[in-house]
Amino acid sequence: METEQLYQTYKPLLFSIAYRMTGSVTDAEDLVQEAFLTYNSISSKKVIENKKAYLCRIVMNSSIDKLRSAASKREVYVGEWLPEPLVDDGNDPSNTYLIKESISTAYLLLLQQLSGDERAFFILREVFQYSYEEIAAIIEKSSTNCRQIFHRAKKGMENRPKAASLDFQSMRSRVEQFTMAFQEGNIHKMLELLKTDSVFISDGGGKVKAAINPIYTSERIVFLFTSIMKKLPKNSKMEFKDVNGYPGVVVSINDYVAYVISIEFLGDKISRIYMVANPDKLAHLQSNK
Repeated sequence: METEQLYQTYKPLLFSIAYRMTGSVTDAEDLVQEAFLTYNSISSKKVIENKKAYLCRIVMNSSIDKLRSAASKREVYVGEWLPEPLVDDGNDPSNTYLIKESISTAYLLLLQQLSGDERAFFILREVFQYSYEEIAAIIEKSSTNCRQIFHRAKKGMENRPKAASLDFQSMRSRVEQFTMAFQEGNIHKMLELLKTDSVFISDGGGKVKAAINPIYTSERIVFLFTSIMKKLPKNSKMEFKDVNGYPGVVVSINDYVAYVISIEFLGDKISRIYMVANPDKLAHLQSNK
């Protein structure tokens, strides 16, 4: 009974930590489940004083282990690597912890450049505002050591994405305008909404056809999108969803999620478009259909 109550209380927090650490929805869900199984096993043998810190520690350690085991796969990954998209249907309690810009695709990609330990410290301190003493209890290091690792991690995150000057509704409006222009083949409107030095990054993982390298400049992106539109079957459907905390688009073909697009703004224009097409990274969305 106690474990069930803890699960309801801390699952959203633990999931959001694991997702930021791994960039994988599937792995994050598995790590949270495993954490509670581990807690259940250990709590039957000894008294755990700080349950929240203990659960966070299990998830952090498991996430770091997962990153180490995935490192070799990342080295041979075909094309660009993007995190598994987190698509919001409005019913997930985890959103309490996911509303900040720290869940955006660009932010998650920057986190990937930190070591596992640095990422853990940065997430706990910068994202969740934990004190050094609380982090020390979770990571089992001295608070002085925590400060040193955090400052090193913060230096590695100096190029973090700048917040868009637009509010959420304005971003959504522009995403909808861009999608309509894309469907209608309105090249002028698409160019108007894109920054001239915008970038398109797609992740097919070698499983489906996708651009292996980033596509630079608005003209080349528009050319790519118009050619994609010609190849989309008539039974394809585009839905506006929140993807990694920001307005995005989910493209389905025969009710199968084929592409998830997240969009980054700089000023009032689209600066980056991220498209996940790797079916392995979209598997968690298929069961929701």
